[in-house]
Amino acid sequence: MARGLAEAALRTAAGLRTHSSGSGEDDTPPVTVPREPARRAAEDELSEPAYRQDEPGLVRRVLDWVWEHIGDLLGSAADASPGGAVGLIVIALVVVLLLVALRMRLGSPRPGPTSRNGTLFGTRPGTAADHRAAADAHAAEHRWSEALQERMRAIVLSLEERALLDPRPGRTADEAATDAGRALPGHATELANAARAFDEVTYAERTADEAAYLRVRDLDHALRSARPDLARPAAAGAVPPSPGAGR
Repeated sequence: MARGLAEAALRTAAGLRTHSSGSGEDDTPPVTVPREPARRAAEDELSEPAYRQDEPGLVRRVLDWVWEHIGDLLGSAADASPGGAVGLIVIALVVVLLLVALRMRLGSPRPGPTSRNGTLFGTRPGTAADHRAAADAHAAEHRWSEALQERMRAIVLSLEERALLDPRPGRTADEAATDAGRALPGHATELANAARAFDEVTYAERTADEAAYLRVRDLDHALRSARPDLARPAAAGAVPPSPGAGR
């Protein structure tokens, strides 16, 4: 742009000299052109397409402006951070690593039912033995989360089969643990922990390990021989067990 303006000024000056010069030397003072006509002459010259063909388009100018301001912001951040640009990069890497570690620790929560409104069974199950067999199959393949889920379902169905819990569609793991804890107070804490582990792998998408599964499996084994506390009120809706229940 500056080069074109200079060339236009030179052309205008050359034209004026040619117009004002005679066949020989002339003592007549040079002709001066007023400012406004000179400006118009320069604008007319610069309006030629040849001067605009190399200009960037609107999109390019916007992108250049954005990158220029991003560069300014990064430069300001680098100046303000300890160690300059290197310090800024180190800080960014530390933040990224912390976010990755947090995601690995907490898992990836998904939208959907929480532990308070998610049902224990997606469809009506078969028997406790069916779910125990499914749990053993998952455990043999080291699929501990699925094994834990099936073992918790086996626990609830086993208690229903023994009339220590009433069959109730839509029951959650927490509700089952609370109701079973009333009938079997000696295992109330273990039942609550098992329900919490079920919720974590089912609704929070956390991964269970072998130790977590074995705790629920051992609880299942212990409950199969547990006797209800007849001095306490039975679980809501449960049929009072007969003297031979649980044998």
